[in-house]
Amino acid sequence: MISYNIYIHPNDYKNLRKDIWSEDYVPGFMREGKNKYIIEIAYRGHSIRNHKKKSYTILFQNPHTVKEAHEIHLNAESKDPSFIRNKLSFDFFNSIGVLSPQTQHVLLTVNGQYRGVYLQLESIDEYLLNKRKLADGSIFYATDDDANFSLLTVDDEPKTEILQGYTPKYETGNGRLLFSELILKTNTLTNLEFEDQIPKILDIDKYLKWLAGVVCIQHFDGFDHNYALYHNSSTNLFEISPWDCDGTWGRNRHGKPFNYDAVPIEGYNTLSARLLYIPTFRKSYKKIVEEILNDQFTAEIQSPIIDDLFNILSPYLGKDPFTTNDLSSLDKEKDFILSYIEDRNRYLSNQLKNLS
Repeated sequence: MISYNIYIHPNDYKNLRKDIWSEDYVPGFMREGKNKYIIEIAYRGHSIRNHKKKSYTILFQNPHTVKEAHEIHLNAESKDPSFIRNKLSFDFFNSIGVLSPQTQHVLLTVNGQYRGVYLQLESIDEYLLNKRKLADGSIFYATDDDANFSLLTVDDEPKTEILQGYTPKYETGNGRLLFSELILKTNTLTNLEFEDQIPKILDIDKYLKWLAGVVCIQHFDGFDHNYALYHNSSTNLFEISPWDCDGTWGRNRHGKPFNYDAVPIEGYNTLSARLLYIPTFRKSYKKIVEEILNDQFTAEIQSPIIDDLFNILSPYLGKDPFTTNDLSSLDKEKDFILSYIEDRNRYLSNQLKNLS
C-alpha cells in the first residue's frame, strides 16, 4: 500500500483546523516515495468534519497533474467498519458498465502524525475524461437533496433556479442549457413526448444500469444527492456516475445496519419514476436488474473481491489510530455484507414481478 506524507506550515495548519466547515484551501506539499508535489489541501465531506479523523481534497499545483489527475479525494472511511464499502461500490458500478471513479487505499501522515488508512478517489472532472479517453463535456455534481430531477425542492417548494441542487464541476459548450432542458422535459412532457424525446438527451441504458446499481447496494443518498452528470459531447447524451457510496451494502451513512428491504426496486427521484412508467424502459430495466442479480450482485462473486480488499487492509488497520478494527472484526463484517447481498438479492428477485 502506498504512503502519502503531507506537510503543512504550522500557521496554515492552524488556519485549516480553526474552521472545519471552511471550503478554503491551504498550501502544503506531499511526498510519495521519492516524489514531492506542491499541493493545496482542504477538508471535505459533511458530518465527517466533526470526527477526529478528517477527509481531505488535494489539488496538485506543481506539477499541475499527477498520474493524469489534478484533484484527488482522501476519504477517512471512519463510519464504515469494513473500510471497503466505497471501493466495493465503485468497483461494482464499473463492473456493470457505469462510469465511476477509480479508487485505492493509502496510508496518510500529516505533519509527522500518522492518520491511518484512507481511500483515495478520483475526481469526476475533465482530467478523468481525458484519462479515460472520453469525449469532452460538462460535468455537474448533485450537491444537496434538491438534486432530484424535479422542479420542486425536497420540501415540495418551487425551485428558484432550475438547476438548484447542482454545482457545475466543469463547463463547456452549452452543457448548462442542455442540462436545464433535461430537467424541464422530465417535468413537463406528456408520456408519449417523454418516451420519444428523452433518449435524445439521456443515455437510457447507462442511466438504468446506474439505477440498478444504486438499488442493489441501497445507496440511499445516491438518488437525489451524491452523483455526477456528464454530458458526452460525442453522443450528445447525459451519463450519470455515483459518488460517496460509504452508506451501502447493508449499512447507512452513519455505519448503522440498514434493512435489506428499505429501498424499492424502482428506486427514487423524478427522472427514475418517469422512465419506469414507460413500458419499454421498464422492460429494459427489468432485464438489466435480472442480469446484475445473476452475474454480479451475488455472494459468490463478491466474496473473493471482499477477501482481496481485506487482505490488503488487515496488516494496517491495527495501526490506525482511529479504529479498533482487527482481522476478526473484518471477518464479521464480511459475513454481514454477504448476508446482506443474499437477502437483498432474494428481495429484488421477488420484486421483479413489479416491473412486468
